[in-house]
Amino acid sequence: MARRSRPRKKLDLTPREISIDSLAHDGRGVGRGEDGKVVFVDFALPGERVMYVPVMNRKSYLFGTTLEVLEPSEHRIEPKCPVFGQCGGCVLQHLETHMQIQYKQQALLENFKKIGNVQPESLLEPMVGAHWGYRRRARLGAKFVPKKGGMIVGFRERNSSYIQPTEQCEVLYPEVSALLPILRATLEQVSCNDKLPQVEISVADNATVMVLRHLEPLLQQDLEILTQFAKQHDVQLFLQPGNLKSVHPLYPAAPEALYYDFPAFDIRVEFLPTDFIQVNGSINEQLVVRAVELLDVQDSDRVLDLFCGVGNFTLPLARRAGQVIGVEGDQALVNRAHHNRELNKLENVDFHFGDLFKEDMTSESHGGWLDQTFDKILLDPPRSGAAEMIKRIPQLNPSKVVYVSCGPATLARDAGVMVNEHGYRMTQAGVIDMFPHTAHVESIAVFEK
Repeated sequence: MARRSRPRKKLDLTPREISIDSLAHDGRGVGRGEDGKVVFVDFALPGERVMYVPVMNRKSYLFGTTLEVLEPSEHRIEPKCPVFGQCGGCVLQHLETHMQIQYKQQALLENFKKIGNVQPESLLEPMVGAHWGYRRRARLGAKFVPKKGGMIVGFRERNSSYIQPTEQCEVLYPEVSALLPILRATLEQVSCNDKLPQVEISVADNATVMVLRHLEPLLQQDLEILTQFAKQHDVQLFLQPGNLKSVHPLYPAAPEALYYDFPAFDIRVEFLPTDFIQVNGSINEQLVVRAVELLDVQDSDRVLDLFCGVGNFTLPLARRAGQVIGVEGDQALVNRAHHNRELNKLENVDFHFGDLFKEDMTSESHGGWLDQTFDKILLDPPRSGAAEMIKRIPQLNPSKVVYVSCGPATLARDAGVMVNEHGYRMTQAGVIDMFPHTAHVESIAVFEK
């Protein structure tokens, strides 16, 4: 006989008070209720006493949202964005920017201690830049909603799949933010405006590009409307009727190649509209300079760059090292990296395809680099980290490793292996403020034999 599930108790929506002790990894304030249960409260800061209402109850914790701040933190400020709290893009605009950095640094150190059982010998100065108008890349949702007045364009709402209508965005490049209401009005004129789910935006050093996803064929009149928008606002406009391979230019018909430069290395990196590039251009430029300095690259060094993408770190490294090998798991990005090598006339760098998450990866299938040793290694993995490659560090035998991370928990896990199993020292670590006003913690760590 099948067991009947116990009916869940109805959520008690009675407002209640709580004192906030700390911030969670997602930017929520954390406190304990009168019953001792941990409570995560949206838009509450450490040191505050707030009135909140529960929104979700679980066995060992509860989620709530702030109704009123009874005793504000001295570090609370007025959010700049008019839709802060509804839009899911930023969660920390109510906290002073220098305290955001301090919170992220604390989160990094706590992860090192709790997950990796390691601590850096010294802290690097936080890498910071502009707090507003920094974002050069974004994926915006679009939807035709008659009840909300027609076409809406924006980021997703906080804790929701719905789209928050956005007429301006304080963290996007100003020229992109200014286009949002015009873009919305343009998409509303398209015949299949209820079949336009997404617009992807990238800003290169030489152009602004948009990729419009459409689920139904566009009519000639639609193409004319979109072309007029692109011409008038100096935008490269691409269409995406299917998967990534279907992306093609609408205007101009033969667009100029997109690129960003590294003046310190005399390097130009070209990329396609759908390629991954770092969201924060000025921080990325700082980061590459810092990473090369921390690796202490000499002209006789052999350097391995893992998760190399289009060559963001690899190409600048090649200006300093004797030989550099970049490895990436996306063949399209490997092809682009080869192109960038030729563009910059570099003869001491090569790129290979390699599934860096594969446990049984063999040297024969990945160009032979796994059988080689290297003086220095740089890693820049996705949020899931580099567990399989960290296992192989001893056979690659570098004297120094620089690890750039977008996930403090996986960095801490991998750091624990480097220090406690492979015998490296974590000599330095610090945070990178790649995403101001969000809870994302980007960081960099240095390991030495």
